[in-house]
Amino acid sequence: MANQVSGSLSERTFQYQNSLPPLPVPSLEGSLSKYLDAVRPFASEEEYQATVDIVRRFKEGVGQDLHQKLLQRARTKRNWLEEWWLDTAYLEIRVPSQLNVNFGGPAPYLEHSWPPTEGTQLQRTSVAMWHTLQYWDLIRTERLDPQKVGDVAFDMDQYRMLFCTCKVPGVTKDTILNYFKTESEGPCPSHVIVMCRGRIFTFDTLCDGQILTPPELLRQLSYVKDCCAGEPEGDGVAALTSEERTCWAKAREHLISIDPANKTILETIQSSLFIVSLDDTKPYATPENYTPMTLEALTGDPTIRWGDKSYNSISFSDGTFGSICDHAPYDAMVLVSLCYYIDQQLKATDGKWKGSDTVRATPLPEELVFTVDHKVRRDISLAKQHYLETTQNLQVVCYAFTSFGKEAIKQRKLHPDTFVQLAMQLAYYRMHGGPGSCYETAMTRKFYHGRTETMRPCTQEAVNWCQAMLDPTCSADVKRKALLLAFNRHNKLMAEAQNGRGFDRHLLGLYLIAKEEGLPTPDLFMDPLYAKSGGGGNFVLSSSLVGYTTVLGAVAPMVHHGYGFFYRIRDDRIVASITAWKSEPQTNAESLFQNLCTSLHEILHLATTSQL
Repeated sequence: MANQVSGSLSERTFQYQNSLPPLPVPSLEGSLSKYLDAVRPFASEEEYQATVDIVRRFKEGVGQDLHQKLLQRARTKRNWLEEWWLDTAYLEIRVPSQLNVNFGGPAPYLEHSWPPTEGTQLQRTSVAMWHTLQYWDLIRTERLDPQKVGDVAFDMDQYRMLFCTCKVPGVTKDTILNYFKTESEGPCPSHVIVMCRGRIFTFDTLCDGQILTPPELLRQLSYVKDCCAGEPEGDGVAALTSEERTCWAKAREHLISIDPANKTILETIQSSLFIVSLDDTKPYATPENYTPMTLEALTGDPTIRWGDKSYNSISFSDGTFGSICDHAPYDAMVLVSLCYYIDQQLKATDGKWKGSDTVRATPLPEELVFTVDHKVRRDISLAKQHYLETTQNLQVVCYAFTSFGKEAIKQRKLHPDTFVQLAMQLAYYRMHGGPGSCYETAMTRKFYHGRTETMRPCTQEAVNWCQAMLDPTCSADVKRKALLLAFNRHNKLMAEAQNGRGFDRHLLGLYLIAKEEGLPTPDLFMDPLYAKSGGGGNFVLSSSLVGYTTVLGAVAPMVHHGYGFFYRIRDDRIVASITAWKSEPQTNAESLFQNLCTSLHEILHLATTSQL
C-alpha cells in the first residue's frame, strides 16, 4: 500500500473524502461479548464470574442508555469518535509528550546510498530536504495517489497534518494548529525551521514559487552551521517542549508576556513546514543493528527539536537520519509513507542530486532569538534535567532478525503479522511466566476520518498455544492444532477491528458519555479486570506493525512494567524495535528480543513439519 505518485490527474489525493462511510457503532451485545473474551486469559474462575455479572448488569442497565446516546451522537457526526479520541488520547494528557506520546525512529537510507560517512551531513540533508519538499508539493497539489486496498479508498485527511502543523500546550488541554492548505484552498506556509546547537533559524524554501534545489538548500544549511561553529550554544528554548504539559503551557505564557516578539517567533515555528535538527552526534548504526540511531531519535538533544511539531527531521553528523514526531495529529503510517517515498527516490538516484548547480540569490536564513529572563532560563534548565532523567531510564534495542522473513512465512500460508504477534506472545510468556495484556494497532481508515482501533492479540487461543509450547509433555500435533486456532482467532479479530467492529473504542465512547452526563463511572470500568486486561491504556505490550517497507519507528512502553514493540517485515528479515524502562527490574528489552528470535524459529519449525 505504498504511495505512488499520480501520473495522471485521474485520482486526486483527497477526492474520496466525501464519499467515505461514517464510522459505525458496533452492537452493545457484540462489544460486551468480545470484552469478556478478552479478559478471560487474565482472570481466575472466580474473578471471571464476577466480571460476567458486572457486564450483565451493565448491559441490562446503564449500558443500554449510554449506547442509545452514543447512537444518537453517531447520527449527527460522520465520525462519533474523532474529537473524543483526540482529547482523551492526546490533548488532555499532562505527561510530557516527547517520550511518552511521540514516536520516532531511524531512517533506512544507510542500507544503500548513504552509509554512515563523515563530512556528508549538510550535503545529504539538502537532498533529503528537497525530496521532502517534493512530497509536500505532491500533497499540496493533490497529486499523491489516494491510498486504497483493492477498490476500497482510505481516508487521507491525516496527510494534511504532516506539514505546517503544531501542538500548542494549554494549562488543562492542548490544541492542534494546522496551517496547511492545498493549492486550491489558498496560500500555504513554505518556510522551514533549522535548529543547531540550541539556536533556531528559518528560511523560505521557495524562490519565485519554485522549491529551492539541493545546492541552494545546502547554501542555507551551511550558513546556519557556520553561524553556530565555535560560538556558544543558544538558550535552547526548544527544551521547554519536552516538559510536563501544564508546566510548558505556563512557561510559554510567561515567554509571551516578556516580549511580543516571542509570540511571533512561536508562530513562525508553529506554522513552519517542518523542523530540521542538525545534530552533532554520530550514532553509528548498521542494517542489522539500528539501536544507536533509534535511541538517539527518541532521546536526543532536546534543544534542537520542537517536541510539538508534527515532523522533526533529525540529521546526524555521520550522514544518517532519524525523526521524532508528535503523535496527536496523525498516526505513524503517514510518516512511513513520506520516509519510504524518500527512500525510493534516493535509491533511484543513488542519493545524488543530478540537476543544476546554479544557486539563485535568496535571502540568507534569519535567526530567531527569543527574549529570555532568569525565569525562562530556569524553566529551560529544569526541563533539560527532567528530560535527561526520563531518557536515561529508557532501554531501546532495534535489531534485525535475519534468518527468514515474509517470504518463508507466506510459503507456509500463514499471515506474517500474526506470525510475529504470536512469537511476541510466546516470548513474553516464556520470560514472565504468564500472558501479557497486549495492544496491536488496527487501522480504521476505510471510514471517514478513521484512525485506529485496538486489537487485543492476547486471546485465550494464543495463551492455550503458549502453554502447549512450554509443556514438554505436549506432542507436536497438539501444538500445531493450538497454533492454527490462535492464528485463526487473531486474523478474525483483526479483520473485525479494521471493519469498525472492535470493542475498545466503543467502550471508551460509553465511558465518555457517562462522564459528559455527570453520571457515576459504571462498575464495568472500575472492575480490577478492566485495567488488568489492558483497558484504560494499561497494556503491558504496546505493539504495532509499521508495515512491509524499509521504514521503522519506536515508542516508549505504555506502562512502567511494559514494553513498546514496533516491527517491520521484509521478504528476508524481521526488524523489531523494543523499549522498556530500566528502573523496572522485571522487564528487559534485550531479553525479549532474544526470546522473540527463539519463538520465531519455533513457529516456523512447527509450520514446516506440517501442512497447516
